Amino acid sequence: MMNDEIFRKNVLLLSQVSEEERRTMPKGDTPLPSVDALKSIVDLAKTIVFPGFFDRRQADDTIRSYHIGLNMERLYQTLREQITLALAFSKKGTGDGSRDKARELAFGFIDRLPEIKRMLHTDVAAIFDDDPATDNYSEVIFCYPVVQAMIHYRIAHELLLAGIPVIPRIITELAHSATGIDIHPGAQIGEFFSIDHGSGVVIGETSIIGNHVTLYQGVTLGAKNYRLTGQARPTDTPRHPIIEDNVTVYSNSTLLGRITIGHDSVIGGNIWVAHSVPPHSFYLQPKAIDVPFTDGLGI
Repeated sequence: MMNDEIFRKNVLLLSQVSEEERRTMPKGDTPLPSVDALKSIVDLAKTIVFPGFFDRRQADDTIRSYHIGLNMERLYQTLREQITLALAFSKKGTGDGSRDKARELAFGFIDRLPEIKRMLHTDVAAIFDDDPATDNYSEVIFCYPVVQAMIHYRIAHELLLAGIPVIPRIITELAHSATGIDIHPGAQIGEFFSIDHGSGVVIGETSIIGNHVTLYQGVTLGAKNYRLTGQARPTDTPRHPIIEDNVTVYSNSTLLGRITIGHDSVIGGNIWVAHSVPPHSFYLQPKAIDVPFTDGLGI
């Protein structure tokens, strides 16, 4: 078969729309939200919330308000455009009504920026207090991947609470790709939240986390497997753990299902927890079982 025939054959095959592909395709010809634009939204929010760290032009107090105002205007314009596309993508709005709704939602987010900043500074304080390896808050903001993950999460969570589709998940997945920390925007996370190291942490959609909670690397707040038998998908069904105030969960522990870890508890490392734990618990793995290997065979 000649090369041009190979091209023609495969162009024809790949141009056909299968039933599997058809169900993944967006309806209509509306452009999808732009990942690059959403990255820009997060970057602009970072410069507003932490001036001087991610945009050096804001370091001078005499022009700080000017640059914050300029970035806020850019943030509003870009966010409004992307919300319009997201509403059309999800069929929650079309035409002028969609643009009006996007304008309202974008202004609503701008109005939440002071609270997002306040919450993020509590996270920075918690991270600093939990880590003796750093001696200043600036290093935490500038270097620690958990701060990046929490910036994305706090932004995405506010957008999700406003009822904006698609965009919140894209924003948290950007952080997931960059840091290895996977936080669903639907999770509820209180003040002074800290993740030490961070790699491999997973926080599911319906997780509820109180104040002054610390997770270590590899912790999973997950759900048990759902088998779908013609029933509706378990979206929004409470299926992830509730972590009350002042709880520490050490590395590589897995907490599954709608269980409650009582306040002021410590969950040790490398534990599988599928039942609730009362307040003031100190929960460690049982004594290790020493099983010898014979002739190179495993357990």
